[in-house]
Amino acid sequence: MWGADVVRRWAAELPAGGSVVDIGCGTGRPIAVTLAGAGLAVSGIDPSPTLLAAFRHTLPGAPAACETAEDSGYFERRFDGAVAIGLIFLLPPDTQAAVIGRVAGALRPGGRFLFSAPRIACRWSDTLTGRVSQSLGEAGYRVLLARAGLRLTGGCEDGGGNHYFAAVAGKKRDPGSSPG
Repeated sequence: MWGADVVRRWAAELPAGGSVVDIGCGTGRPIAVTLAGAGLAVSGIDPSPTLLAAFRHTLPGAPAACETAEDSGYFERRFDGAVAIGLIFLLPPDTQAAVIGRVAGALRPGGRFLFSAPRIACRWSDTLTGRVSQSLGEAGYRVLLARAGLRLTGGCEDGGGNHYFAAVAGKKRDPGSSPG
């Protein structure tokens, strides 16, 4: 599985036993299974009751919520990492920005975010969902990530031509410290 290889390499950068939220987790295969196999504590969010039931069957005991990414209460928790594979580009641009902001707020300092989207800005009709999809492209995602307090650290493509963006959360400043 192409995406699983990318996720496996990304997961190696997280602390041993760290917590990760899989946003748009679907059935849990292959992404959440790969994360759990790397020794990480995985939680899932997906708005589909059917897919979430499959996730719970695949990863019994893993916390999961049937919620949309933009409304999920999971972002009130703290995680070492977050993944959104095959999701961000399905959302309207303003919702993409909101979800990226929510992810940033849920990451611990130094926490990592991995998501997939075409590297170039483009629009298309998604063959799986029939929804209009839109990638904001690398430049657009760099801006959204920076606004949210995340720094784009890299990107890669899998064997299927899917592009992945990797970002890291900045260190949180002590409110009493001076900038500089």
